[in-house]
Amino acid sequence: MHAHVRANHSAALHPANTSDLFSVGNYKRAVKRFDDGHRLCNDLMSCLQERAKIEKSYGDQLTAWSKRWRQLIEKGPQYGSVERAWLAVMTEAEKVSELHQDVKNNLMNDDVEKVKNWQKEAYHKQMIGGFKEAKEAEEGFKKAQKPWAKKLKEMETAKKAYHMACKEEKLAAAREANGKTEASVTPDQQKKLHEKVDKCKQDVQKAKEKYEKSLEELNKCTPQYMESMEQVFDQCQQHEVKRLTFLKEALLDIKRHLNLTENQSYGTIYRELERTILAANTQEDLKWFSNNHGPGMHMNWPAFEEYNPEQASAPPKKKKPDGAPPTPSTDHVAPPGDRSSVSSYDKNQAYSTEWSDDEQPAAYSGNENGGNGNSFEDDSSTGKGVRVRALYDYEGQEQDELSFKAGDELTKTEDEDEQGWCRGRLDNGREGLYPANYVEPI
Repeated sequence: MHAHVRANHSAALHPANTSDLFSVGNYKRAVKRFDDGHRLCNDLMSCLQERAKIEKSYGDQLTAWSKRWRQLIEKGPQYGSVERAWLAVMTEAEKVSELHQDVKNNLMNDDVEKVKNWQKEAYHKQMIGGFKEAKEAEEGFKKAQKPWAKKLKEMETAKKAYHMACKEEKLAAAREANGKTEASVTPDQQKKLHEKVDKCKQDVQKAKEKYEKSLEELNKCTPQYMESMEQVFDQCQQHEVKRLTFLKEALLDIKRHLNLTENQSYGTIYRELERTILAANTQEDLKWFSNNHGPGMHMNWPAFEEYNPEQASAPPKKKKPDGAPPTPSTDHVAPPGDRSSVSSYDKNQAYSTEWSDDEQPAAYSGNENGGNGNSFEDDSSTGKGVRVRALYDYEGQEQDELSFKAGDELTKTEDEDEQGWCRGRLDNGREGLYPANYVEPI
């Protein structure tokens, strides 16, 4: 095991030339990886939390945008199937918003929690600080390195002594050589210089032998040292394998949560949007507009009327041939201002200033396109009639009936007859009949 590693280091574990795991103290980086791993879990959770905030913010902005423009479109002049197609874009935004809120929830409830739980299981904090895993690794490295480090220190001392002996020998030899050329040096002094050189040579030999023996002992324990260090290192690697494997799995989960194209409902949103847009029918919209605001709409042409003292100022009430009006269905109840259908053109509001950045358009009036002629004489601004608000949607079944949406306001011009019908006038000037139980006084 690890024979090639030991072969590469067997002869060269000289402290001046090594900087790998086996150098004294160099295992610190392997130990620090435990602290790094714990911190990286925190970093990943922070990263996901920030992304979750972005997803929530985007979803909230989509919802606010959709709500604002849905109101503008419903109160604006667009009508019919094209209006429904336009509003389908708002529906798309609302559904996509829900998906992004789901992404946010998945990131926070699944991914962040998964990382937090794994971190808790993988790293155990100690009362005195640090992590149990890091402490165990450091103690393992220290135990494996201690015998070798002791012999290394002894070898370093022997080497230093040998090098000092060599230095002294060279100095003694130099002094002896100088003494032979100088006349002032007596033969006795030359003899002493020579004896010094011999002694230095002997010291060098002894230091060399001690140094070589120390190095030999160090090299003998090196293989065992390397094996012990590698065992501790492998334990660290095994923990890191678990972390890296978990991180890869977690990132795949994150990718799955972020990738909306893998969500079946995401594609459905745009298929439905396309169907709604393709369903827009120009001819049907034009026909509807003609019947409600053009030549096709009902016109109460002036006719001779006998004097009636009881109803001198009001047209006669009309009795519906089929009796009482229909009972409103609670299945289609919509609160005022929140219309459940978008096909009606009977808007009761002026253009919103949101429709133009430059000027505020004039309020829409149905009188411009064939409105009821009586509106010239009986305008709502004169104060005649009673203002009422629609409680439910009603689609006129005959040409002399009004159509309106829940929340729309109109003017009741005649009280309810015995069959439950009232006559009223929309704000666009059109007059007609409507069920009395579909409205309430304002």
